[in-house]
Amino acid sequence: MGRMLKTCAAAVLALAITVAGHAEPAPKVLHAFLSTGETALDPAVASDVASLSLLENLFDPLLRYDYLARPVKLIPNTAAAMPELSDGGKTYTFHLRQDVYFTPDAAFHGAHRQATADDYVYSLKRLYDPALKSPWLYLFDGVAGIEAVDKFTLRIRLKAPDPNFLFYLAMPATSVVAREVVQAYGAQAGNHPIGTGPFKIGSWKRSDQIVLLANRDFRPTEFQGQRLPILDRIDIKIVEEYQSRVLGFLNGEFDFLEQVPESMKEMVLTADNQLQPELARKGIVLAPFPVLQTYYMWMNMDDPLIGGYSKEKVALRRAIALGYNSAEDIAQMKKGLALPAVTPLPPNVLGNDPDYRSPVAYDPALANALLDRYGYRKGKSGYRMQPDGKPLTLVMHSEASTVGRLRDELWRKNLNAIGLNVTFKSDKKTEIIKASRLGSVMMFETNWVADFPDGDNFYQLLYGPNAGRANYARFNLPAYNQRYEQARLMGESPQRTALYDELAQLIHAYTPWVLLTHPISADLQQPWLKNYRRHPVEFTNWRYLDVDAHTAH
Repeated sequence: MGRMLKTCAAAVLALAITVAGHAEPAPKVLHAFLSTGETALDPAVASDVASLSLLENLFDPLLRYDYLARPVKLIPNTAAAMPELSDGGKTYTFHLRQDVYFTPDAAFHGAHRQATADDYVYSLKRLYDPALKSPWLYLFDGVAGIEAVDKFTLRIRLKAPDPNFLFYLAMPATSVVAREVVQAYGAQAGNHPIGTGPFKIGSWKRSDQIVLLANRDFRPTEFQGQRLPILDRIDIKIVEEYQSRVLGFLNGEFDFLEQVPESMKEMVLTADNQLQPELARKGIVLAPFPVLQTYYMWMNMDDPLIGGYSKEKVALRRAIALGYNSAEDIAQMKKGLALPAVTPLPPNVLGNDPDYRSPVAYDPALANALLDRYGYRKGKSGYRMQPDGKPLTLVMHSEASTVGRLRDELWRKNLNAIGLNVTFKSDKKTEIIKASRLGSVMMFETNWVADFPDGDNFYQLLYGPNAGRANYARFNLPAYNQRYEQARLMGESPQRTALYDELAQLIHAYTPWVLLTHPISADLQQPWLKNYRRHPVEFTNWRYLDVDAHTAH
């Protein structure tokens, strides 16, 4: 009996050794943070960055962006191919993949629920539901009809051609949801996010910690020979404080850090924006990333002092542009983390022409000569007067903040150097924007972040009919309007880029804006993180990421 027990024990030990020798690899876990708390995870409703970041991984729109393509490029996602266009570009026909399934939920009563064209019809029409008050309904203002032709064929008809329409179909807002889930949970559907994406909710402690688990039933999708998603789990914390994010990253608690805050730049970067040597020795990687954002200072073209299209008014605005010290702004204010804006279009936006050269550069001597030539003489005060001898005092609105006050001093210095007197009116940005839309602001520095990665989204800011809305400068030039209308009907092409260059030349000629900067985000990643590349449009890249084994956690 004793020998039998010993034999059994030896067999168990041998089996244990064998199993240990073929142990399952440790799960691949990404440690990430979101800078603000999320809201309900419903594609039709959510509009904050934290929620959109999560939705992108839980739900599926028809299209998505090629992860590595620059400039950006749309590719099929749940669509089997890019759509067929007909009816002069007004009708889009999508053939859907037939291997797309929702993650399991009690609402499906045990069925392995396939996503179909009817689901997309239901999901897109939900945006019209007045009870939801969807912030994304405007995307479908131009849609005349949405129908399922058959189980896997979706047709969308537009009222007029829109070359940017496909960008809307790559946004989280247009993802597919299941009718059964919405009906089962009603107003609480956003607390039960059941999608077809590469991840599903594991655990969720509201606005604190979220765990996403790999959806192992996710349709076959590969990236560089690896099936997606590569990770097994994503542990996400909500970290609102700048300092906590940076220190957490430096302690190895987070695998990447996007956008090092300017106030903490010295902690991680040298004066010339290189990685601090001790961080470089640890293998931490710095990846500067130009965001799709443009800072500009606009001038009200309807203002009696600074507006108008006569030569002397154009000369005044052009002198202001020539007096702007871009190099000082970037070095002192942006700490080197910005590019000079040559046109309204940041890098990576479709239509950006890297070969375009601005005719405007910092040249206070030329600015002074231009003002002299057009009769802006200096009075006893040392400041210039209007050509008719009346006083000339510029009024620039600014934000009531520390950064706003620093911007005021930069502008005061630049404008005083060319003999122009300026006063500043500080207020909350929301109030300034309200007043701007009413035409009661003379000058204001603001910025625009791309809604979608196309030049149209920026050049529309100076289109005449948009005055009173996003066209704060109230610029209304027939030559500009005609070119913009022509370009708007065109897709990305050399012909459209040439038109965009002409629009940029008109902006430089009439100067409704002083183009300032495109910010650069200083992104950091840990040495064990693989495949990381920030995308210009998508909020996250989690499905493509991989992690090596390490001991930081």
